[in-house]
Amino acid sequence: MDRRQALYQTSLLLGGAIIGAEAILSGCAPSNQSSAKSALFQAGDEALLDDIADTILPNTTDSPGAKEAGAGAFMMLIVEDCYEEREQKIFVEGLKKIQTESQTQFNNSFNALNAVQRYELLLDMDKTAAAYESSKETDAPPHYFSLIKQLATFAYFSSEIGVTKALRYNPIPGRFDGCVEYKVGEKAWA
Repeated sequence: MDRRQALYQTSLLLGGAIIGAEAILSGCAPSNQSSAKSALFQAGDEALLDDIADTILPNTTDSPGAKEAGAGAFMMLIVEDCYEEREQKIFVEGLKKIQTESQTQFNNSFNALNAVQRYELLLDMDKTAAAYESSKETDAPPHYFSLIKQLATFAYFSSEIGVTKALRYNPIPGRFDGCVEYKVGEKAWA
């Protein structure tokens, strides 16, 4: 075989691989599941989750709050993709209960409340959730506010802002030291 014939066959082989790659790789594209997910959350739920998470983990002088970390979008993603149907239902109904309680106590939606009102409302729910969790049966479902609070904390401390600004972060750690003395008031390690 001469050189021209070899180049010609190689170009046909590579050209076919490039042109045909789209048909082969189209199976790797994520399927459109928006119809299943759109039924779980409503339009304003991301903003509501941001406000709830930001009330739990607000801005401080040392670190930004959960809203700036994008906790609401992360929380929705985790609930949609990782929670079982039972926990999804508890979570979504919990958001409705927070809005209902906000209307009952303050005659306004949670998003329209000021920081003190939000804090008071969530503090009452946290006390109720703690009492429920301490007295519940082993197989009983979790309290909705426990799910929301745990996920807000996880979302924040999984974000870049939470890891690098709220915690002490070392991108290139040295040796492992399992016993580091902790001084009161220091940030925990990421």
